[in-house]
Amino acid sequence: MDVHDLFRRLGAGAKFDTRRFSADAARFQIGKRKYDFDSSEVLQGLDFFGNKKSVPGVCGASQTHQKPQNEEKKEESLTERKREQSKKKRKMMTSEITSQEEGATIQWISSVEAKIEDKKVQRERKLTSGKLEHLRKEKINFLRNKHKIHVQGTDLPDPIATFQQLDQEYKINSRLLQNILDAGFQMPTPIQMQAIPVMLHIHRELIKISGGTGFRIHMIHKAAVAAKKFGPTSSKKFDILVTTPNRLIYLLKQDPPGIDLTSVEWLVVDESDKLFEDGKTGFRDQLASIFLACTSHKVRRAMFSATFAYDVEQWCKLNLDNVISVSIGARNSAVETVEQELLFVGSETGKLLAMRELVKKGFNPPVLVFVQSIERAKELFHELIYEGINVDVIHAERTQQQRDNTVHSFRAGRIWVLICTALLARGIDFKGVNLVINYDFPTSSVEYIHRIGRTGRAGNKGKAITFFTEDDKPLLRSVANVIQQAGCPVPEYIKGFQKLLSKQKKKMIKKPLERESISTTPKCFLEKAKDKRKKVTGQNSKKKVALEDKS
Repeated sequence: MDVHDLFRRLGAGAKFDTRRFSADAARFQIGKRKYDFDSSEVLQGLDFFGNKKSVPGVCGASQTHQKPQNEEKKEESLTERKREQSKKKRKMMTSEITSQEEGATIQWISSVEAKIEDKKVQRERKLTSGKLEHLRKEKINFLRNKHKIHVQGTDLPDPIATFQQLDQEYKINSRLLQNILDAGFQMPTPIQMQAIPVMLHIHRELIKISGGTGFRIHMIHKAAVAAKKFGPTSSKKFDILVTTPNRLIYLLKQDPPGIDLTSVEWLVVDESDKLFEDGKTGFRDQLASIFLACTSHKVRRAMFSATFAYDVEQWCKLNLDNVISVSIGARNSAVETVEQELLFVGSETGKLLAMRELVKKGFNPPVLVFVQSIERAKELFHELIYEGINVDVIHAERTQQQRDNTVHSFRAGRIWVLICTALLARGIDFKGVNLVINYDFPTSSVEYIHRIGRTGRAGNKGKAITFFTEDDKPLLRSVANVIQQAGCPVPEYIKGFQKLLSKQKKKMIKKPLERESISTTPKCFLEKAKDKRKKVTGQNSKKKVALEDKS
């Protein structure tokens, strides 16, 4: 292949700008249409290195003779044939060049075309990555919407749909993952789907889950024993500590302190709305002391609760950085797995009659019954003990051993009905509770949510029945709103009740309603019994005085 053939192949299909390069066009006789000739022959007759060769059939400036008309017609027909032949040659040349280029993976394009192609490729890449990101976000949003997961904050991790994703994305200990599955947790709950990626730590069922992983765990039951076991002079240490605020404060106030919290990396507060309550029932001061004792720069704080308290939210915003909020469903709402019912009983006597009616109809144990006070729990227990059902009571006046035995029997199925106060609604997790009865109306919607939250747990179905009387009318509206939000029916007349002001709500919480005693014994018999007790106590006191005088 000579130079001319190479140039011809390289220049196939290219256009020459005669306006811009008019001098070169005049020099090489390009663009003049007064003569008909084959352009390929012109290229063959041109020397692009400065020399001009003679071209057969092309007339120069000196060849100005005229031809006859017949010869001109013949020449025109020849030139037309030559043009068609030249077009065919060009097509063949371009097809050969493109086939050779494809075989050699070389593409002959101009710089402008190259820029356009680069832009197209970049745009396609952007579209591809953009589509993938869009699909990922759609998948995440679908999962959150399906489980009603609401998240606020920055740098939010994606939720997980299975526990196996913890191994894939966070490389957790395989033994820990196996213990989670062995403990019966096949699928994460909605709060676990988002909270675990945020915390990268699981704190529930610690003893079961941590077996074989090397974690050293201790639960503080008695602070004095814990101080001797794990104090500064002890060689025994632990990685996870489960305790109540007061027991931890007891250890911190010792001289020297019975425990060191300067290396704590995770501080988890469960039932945070109750612990942050101000006043005698709350633990705000104790929590403040614990927070100040955790001085490590690595410490992270996590607060969990079934209800979202405004006080906790405000404290977190003021005292913590980069707060991430995760909530399931509407704020301060009940779970939809619980069938809720309001039952009007008229008076305190009507409550006991309704309770006995439920027993006669039959129920599916285990059942939790909530009352307002310890005294009322005792009274209801003495009334139901003769109904032929396995019933027991748990409250603060019973010893720790008695309470542990009662809880164990209830979980084993030996006790069908357990009577308790509202404090138990937060303290103990019972699995498989089928029915919750609010014998006494709760003092707030938050307390109501925690009470009925003992049933319908972990995706199981449950039922909650709430008795109310005329005296409970001021509290009905707030609880009825919670029931309605969960999709359960509420009587129309209750929706028209006025809402309580915040001051009135606080007053009702601090000072609950005074209720009649739970008893079916006639008042005259009760009065006679009181008189007898008084006489007996009087006689005993007289005997004591007589014995003292004799001595």
